[in-house]
Amino acid sequence: MSDRAPDDPPLYYRRHVFCCTNVRPQGHPRGCCSDKGSVALRDYMKARAKEFGLTDVRINSSGCLDRCENGPTVVVYPEGVWYRCATREDIDEVLTTHVRDGDRVRHLMLTPED
Repeated sequence: MSDRAPDDPPLYYRRHVFCCTNVRPQGHPRGCCSDKGSVALRDYMKARAKEFGLTDVRINSSGCLDRCENGPTVVVYPEGVWYRCATREDIDEVLTTHVRDGDRVRHLMLTPED
C-alpha cells in the first residue's frame, strides 16, 4: 500500500538512495559510517549506478541515519528499506537486486531490532 495520494505529482526519482557519510569524533562509542568507508562506498555506488544506466535513481549522501553501530548504512526509498553495505560487492548487489530490479537483498537488510 502506498502513502501517495492519487493527486500527488509523479515521483521525481523511481528510487532515492541515501548513504550515511556522517562523521563523529574519534573514539565515539557508537562509531560512525564514514570511519567504516561510507564515503568511498557512496562514490562507488554513484559511479556504478551511472554505469548500470540507472538514470531514474538518485544516490545521495546523508547525515546521521542513527544506525551507527550497523554501518555503513544505506536506505532506499520510496520503500524505506535499510541495508548495511560494507563492501563494493554489497553495493553492486543492492544496486542490481533492489534499485534496478525492485527485489530485496535479505541478507544485507537491517531490521528495527538491529
